[in-house]
Amino acid sequence: MTSSFDKAAAALRRPALQPAPSLAALGVPLMEACLGGGLRKGALHEVFAKDGASAAAGLGFATGLALRVAQKQRLLWVRQDFAAREYGEISALGLLELGLDPNRVILVKAPDALEVLRVLQEALSCAGLGAVIAEIYGEPKILDLTASRRLGLAAAKKNVTAFLLRHRAAFLPSAAETRWIVAPARSQPAAVWGRPRLDIALIRNRHGLTGQFTLEWKDGVFHDAQTSSRAVVSAPADRPRAAPGDRPVKPALGAGREEQQRFALDGHGRESRAARS
Repeated sequence: MTSSFDKAAAALRRPALQPAPSLAALGVPLMEACLGGGLRKGALHEVFAKDGASAAAGLGFATGLALRVAQKQRLLWVRQDFAAREYGEISALGLLELGLDPNRVILVKAPDALEVLRVLQEALSCAGLGAVIAEIYGEPKILDLTASRRLGLAAAKKNVTAFLLRHRAAFLPSAAETRWIVAPARSQPAAVWGRPRLDIALIRNRHGLTGQFTLEWKDGVFHDAQTSSRAVVSAPADRPRAAPGDRPVKPALGAGREEQQRFALDGHGRESRAARS
């Protein structure tokens, strides 16, 4: 006869079930299908500006992702001083136009990449934050594969999502969940300022497909630029992972390695012939 003690001991020996990852909806079904239902929270994501002229586009895309992830929670934004001097200061009016209340943003300036990473590591231990954006210029040696693993583990521990916004940087080995390349796209003609449009390449995705998208930001959510003129209901930011049978047909998307070679940047923001994954 099995005692209660034996049953309890057997239960402890069984591996614990890992909770399903929390996903943030982005508003574009095809992109969400590539991501397995949405962008993973509590993970490290990398956003690369395609070149120096794409810095504002990269900043806008990272802000949009962080806004979808954090929802009503506060954001911490840490900037390397050189990035601010090179690409300009964060505009409160610009954040408002994107739908982000500047009062929800904690802005930190750091003298170098080492201090940026220190602030990022500390911020990821604060469960009260919805997301953290860290801007780093160039290719500091301190930001290696080990550092990215450490950041990914810290993000998962408190379920705080981290976005590394990279300027003029090559693709180096990383433990990031996703890697994106961003460039500005032409907005639709309008009597006033057109809505922001971005050309996006998802070149690394640890749990799904890669692909290319042209997105428009409207009413706090991304839209497929090809269908943005139609009425689209804003997707909720939190929803359960879609069942396999509910997903759209698998799109014809390029492999991550091929996309890295096509969109690779060297240390000066120019296209290079090969990428280092």
